[in-house]
Amino acid sequence: MAALHPFFTQLGLRHPLIAAPMAAFSTPTMAAAVTNAGALGSLAIGAATVAQSRQMIEETQALTAGPINVNVFCHPPARRDAQREAAWLAYLAPLFAQAGIVPPTALDEIYQTFIEDEQAFRMLLDLHPAVVSFHFGLPRAEWLAAFRAAGIRTMATATNLDEGRRIEQAGIDAIVAQGVEAGGHRGMFDPAAPDELLSTSVLVRLLAKHVQLPVIAAGGIMDGASIQAALDLGAAGAQLGTAFLLCPESAANAGYRAMLQSDRAGATRLTAAISGRLARGMVNQLIVHGAANGAPPPADYPVAYDAGKQLHAAASKAGNHEFAAHWAGQGAPLIRAMPAADLVRVLMDEVNAITGTLPPR
Repeated sequence: MAALHPFFTQLGLRHPLIAAPMAAFSTPTMAAAVTNAGALGSLAIGAATVAQSRQMIEETQALTAGPINVNVFCHPPARRDAQREAAWLAYLAPLFAQAGIVPPTALDEIYQTFIEDEQAFRMLLDLHPAVVSFHFGLPRAEWLAAFRAAGIRTMATATNLDEGRRIEQAGIDAIVAQGVEAGGHRGMFDPAAPDELLSTSVLVRLLAKHVQLPVIAAGGIMDGASIQAALDLGAAGAQLGTAFLLCPESAANAGYRAMLQSDRAGATRLTAAISGRLARGMVNQLIVHGAANGAPPPADYPVAYDAGKQLHAAASKAGNHEFAAHWAGQGAPLIRAMPAADLVRVLMDEVNAITGTLPPR
């Protein structure tokens, strides 16, 4: 393997590998285990309160002296539309009936965007994680300047070249190049803009050619061969999410784990039906229902997520997981179950076997 990019060495890391921040599924124990194994562990706090976020970060910092990445959501505030929300609830009514409950009469904006959350910003400055990363867009320039002045490195997700250039112009330290293969939410700055649905390989090449920042490849990367392929395409490193979901340290529940180990892991689809924003997950009844002919547009993100979560909570009590957010990338059939630190070691051993180099000591 070629020499590590300075982005990783300056963080004190041994491997060009990041465990993706996965809201509700990344845990302090998993983030710390990845970091202690020489890669960059991550937490996602976009779905957490400031108090919950502080607790997660402090718990992780107690488990490792190494760097961690804390990810936040920078989506625009939800565009509330009572008529659209009512139509979406009416369309979901048969699914609520199947789950044995009456649909709610109204929905809430269940997550606050980071771009309006001064308390979350101050909390991050106070706890000083080594890296803060941004999904769905960028925060205000003065907050980025404050992170820079505090010595906190930053990353942001791009799904196309224009977003990559905007990330570079904002003074971010690295770009996470999220290909269409990736599980979870597309990181598009504007979900209403045309989406070329670029693959990870094409996006990495575009960014490596036209942007000077280090590029972290993300999407469909599950083993050492795909990590090395990303490095060969010009990436400085790789970010893996789905690959870590079967680690015992992840917060994926038994139903999610069973799906990932079944044939259904081979069928994923981009959908806005679960949350109101495009995300890739294993196909289930809610995703199919949302894509049916005549389906109305879902409520805006994250308002639609309120309906999805209530629906899943009711159905799961009877063992029905057909309405869950079982996010997964297209590489999900390649998933392996093992502790996070072991997975880091296996992945890097696979890379070193390809390149014929000795593992770092």
